[in-house]
Amino acid sequence: MVFGRGTGLLAGAVVVALMVLVGPSTPSGGLFGRSLPADAVREVVPNRVMTWNICNPCEVSNADRAADIARYAPQVIGLQEACVRDVESIRNYLEGLYGLVYRVEYGTVLQSWGRCGGVPWSPGGYGQAILSAAPMKDHVNVEYPDGGSEDRGYMAVTTTVGGRSVRVFNTHLAHRRQEEFRAEQVGVLAKEVERYDRTIVLGDFNAVPDSPELAKMWTLAADADPQCPPSATGVCETTTDWQSKFDYVFLRGFAPLDQRVHPSRNSDHHLVHADLKPA
Repeated sequence: MVFGRGTGLLAGAVVVALMVLVGPSTPSGGLFGRSLPADAVREVVPNRVMTWNICNPCEVSNADRAADIARYAPQVIGLQEACVRDVESIRNYLEGLYGLVYRVEYGTVLQSWGRCGGVPWSPGGYGQAILSAAPMKDHVNVEYPDGGSEDRGYMAVTTTVGGRSVRVFNTHLAHRRQEEFRAEQVGVLAKEVERYDRTIVLGDFNAVPDSPELAKMWTLAADADPQCPPSATGVCETTTDWQSKFDYVFLRGFAPLDQRVHPSRNSDHHLVHADLKPA
């Protein structure tokens, strides 16, 4: 009986200590008792999609990456150069600190200890990821026949954006000076995109709009930025620290309302988000 009471007192003390450490469980407190940044969106924007190469390997905080995403709170997010452990951490921060709940699917193309940590016999997964506030189904993960200097691929899911079912693709093409590999990769990707009347293709294509290897994509879809067709006459906003547009939101069966590019200290690529016209 004395033992039971002592155990109860100890458990109570532990609970109180945890409450002090974690803070209130109200939305204003958030996980870890932190208040929300003033510029964070509290709910996902149902007709907004985003693509972001999060840079890897880079000495970057996943809490800071999550804060960047939370400012815009898209319905769907395509991440490239993504380690599974990092994505899980970003998801936890998005939910715990900002109340933004995402499901996730992965497009792993490498098991890489050097990039993603882990142990030599169980290295972390590296590649793409799609986060969606709505359920996803029919997930596929495809490696390109030749990735160039590093394995590359695309992934796809079916989800809902702006109230409409859509096939969403996320890809990362071969490095900048490997045009012949990118041309083959675009051919593989375009053949699959063509099967669907309504698609969103997110990704780092490692090529500027007028690159010949992107021609097949332009025949199927338009970029969410109307200023950036292959023969651009307007101001095509760059998406990388080296002043090139490599990151795209290709739309097929959707029309854009707006596209914005947001430089980030947490990657050498900028966040790109597009708002789509509602159904």
